[in-house]
Amino acid sequence: MIALSLVEPPPGYVMTRLQFSKSGGLRLTSGPMPTFRPGDVVRVPFPYTDRPIRQWRPALVVAAGPLADNHGLLWVNMITSAENRPWPDDIVLDFAAAGLPVASVVRVGKIATIEVADAGALGRIQDQELQAVRVILARMLEF
Repeated sequence: MIALSLVEPPPGYVMTRLQFSKSGGLRLTSGPMPTFRPGDVVRVPFPYTDRPIRQWRPALVVAAGPLADNHGLLWVNMITSAENRPWPDDIVLDFAAAGLPVASVVRVGKIATIEVADAGALGRIQDQELQAVRVILARMLEF
């Protein structure tokens, strides 16, 4: 039998995940839930479509708000090296301003749903770059 201990989090904290305790039981852990908004660059475990693995990489937050508040989720676009083979809808970034170490692009065609608790802040893209991503996303989503 597994014992589950429930503890009320302090104000401003939310329950984020179940963890195994040293004694072998399960416990809910709490911590401050990070807040993100569209245009933030984050480090996340991005899933691959052709392999059953995830790789930690930078990504662009394209939806947060109610999605994050109500479900603890973010929608993110992949950010990849500008040296990779380009896709027609890639958006070139001012990588230094975005907190990235090398020349990079947003690969708008690669979108994923990630748990907020798994994201770490890296930086932010410029407003005109975010607007370009929004235009391409709207076209791809057929809105």
